Amino acid sequence: MYVGRVEKLLAHYSQIPLCFVNLNGKITRASSKIAEVFKYDGIIGRDIFELTRIRPAELIEAAENHVNLYLDSNEKSFKILTEFIGEGETASIMMSFIDVTSYEVLKDMYNDDKVCIAVINVDNFDELTASAGDERELAISTEIDRLIRSWGEKLGAAVVRYRDHLYEICLTHGNLQTMIDDKFSILDEAKEIETEADFPVTLSIGVGIGGKTLADCETYAEDALDLALGRGGDQAIIKNIKNFEYYGGKSQSVEKSNKGKSRIIAHALKLLISQSSKIFVMGHRNPDMDSFGASLGIYRIAESMGKEVYAVLGPYNDALTAIAEEAKETGYYEFVSPEKALNLVDDNSLVIVVDAHRPILVESNALITKVGRTVVIDHHRRAEDCFSDLLLSYMESYASSASELVTEIIQYACEKRTLTSMEANALLAGIMVDTNRFAVKAGVRTFEAASWLRRAGADLEHVRRYFQANTDSFKVRAMCIANAQFFEGGIAMSICPGQNPNSQILNSQVADELLTIRGIRASFVAGQNEYGKTVVSARSLGDVNVQVVMEKFGGGGHLNTAGAQVDVSPEEILMQIRDALNEKNS
Repeated sequence: MYVGRVEKLLAHYSQIPLCFVNLNGKITRASSKIAEVFKYDGIIGRDIFELTRIRPAELIEAAENHVNLYLDSNEKSFKILTEFIGEGETASIMMSFIDVTSYEVLKDMYNDDKVCIAVINVDNFDELTASAGDERELAISTEIDRLIRSWGEKLGAAVVRYRDHLYEICLTHGNLQTMIDDKFSILDEAKEIETEADFPVTLSIGVGIGGKTLADCETYAEDALDLALGRGGDQAIIKNIKNFEYYGGKSQSVEKSNKGKSRIIAHALKLLISQSSKIFVMGHRNPDMDSFGASLGIYRIAESMGKEVYAVLGPYNDALTAIAEEAKETGYYEFVSPEKALNLVDDNSLVIVVDAHRPILVESNALITKVGRTVVIDHHRRAEDCFSDLLLSYMESYASSASELVTEIIQYACEKRTLTSMEANALLAGIMVDTNRFAVKAGVRTFEAASWLRRAGADLEHVRRYFQANTDSFKVRAMCIANAQFFEGGIAMSICPGQNPNSQILNSQVADELLTIRGIRASFVAGQNEYGKTVVSARSLGDVNVQVVMEKFGGGGHLNTAGAQVDVSPEEILMQIRDALNEKNS
């Protein structure tokens, strides 16, 4: 009775819109001003969720914790204050609606007018101009400049070109939202520029927003551009103080024709090795032939310089057994476990990581943390959780493999005839496994590296033995291919049954095989390893960016080769991947 009288008095004398809701979510009373919130009469007895999409549990929680709620209704914005009237089961919740429309409009105007910075890089400018004559070089440069400036003019942005291939754009958040709504169409427009080269113009865009100062925004933009370039270019990345947002990324990285950077990296690496007491070479967990081959290549460089060097090697699957056991039998290499490596480090040790650049993927992140002096050599597209504070970073997403990068470094870092046949075979096997035997992502420099390894003593017949599978794995692979499912849009999916210690290599082999079927654009294969973890391999012919898909599930890789490890079942992850693909295409 008391609660009813209080509600009646408050509703009668209130000068703001308010209503009362019982604990079941039904409206029991309202003031006459409530018409400012809802366009129609007769709300008594109606469900509050039906009118506001606010659930009774949310109302109760807001009233208990004195948290404000917000509602857009009747072309206005309201802040909702909640308060209990009465106690126990007969209590009700008073909802007071405060009109904050003017405040929200001012806030939107303020946010829209805030300045942000974008940096645009012409990814392949040197390659484009090198392949054209003087007149054509000027025409291409002018056309690119015209495109970027006209795009900036449409957005009302200020455009400054401070290098042949670099532009800085100053624009507002409102302009940026227009770019986002347009899905950064300039990325596609750039590809339409006629170059007469066998590759299109591609742009990388880094945008910095939310910084306290313009300098902060510029730093964010440069970080975003570095990440975009590390992921292969042809994409836009927005960075704010909390996270990154990705757009585009549909083209393969253009292979660099000049090996000057390899020479520079080789000299810098030799200098760091010479200044260190102990060298630890490490790849990723569950190493493959690329990780192992690149490790042996770096081992040879350090060993040839007379350094105390260790190859950090943890558990590996059957696919690596043949080459790993052969390397151990030679007696040339000091293989140590991650645990033993931690006990061997000193104050002047150096860790060289190959074929990985993320803390969660390396054989021992504890070793990197303890040593504090790290070099990374990797060919994967850069992820946002990559290592920071590196002494040296050589990450080239155009390369087929880490073994290709290491092979080029060896040519500048070692004397001729330094490489053993074991190392040449391992490096060639690493290149072959990551290119699916030169069928995927094999460029001119890939074949040049393979040719050099052949001259250095690599034996193709011997390398082929590393790829032989046992009969059980062969049967499982054949079963997976036979049971594959095919979906609209050229998508193939399959599941490897049971728990298999070689699930990672089996999945990748099946995914590669499914891509050979006519009409298939992308393939996804899932299976569980011996620990019950679901391993996913994704492959694409280039139309589908499988790296972006796998990143949604904590993985990564390249545009056409990627993977992930998840805790859900193979059936569930493939269903989630289908949903992600459908969402992307909708």
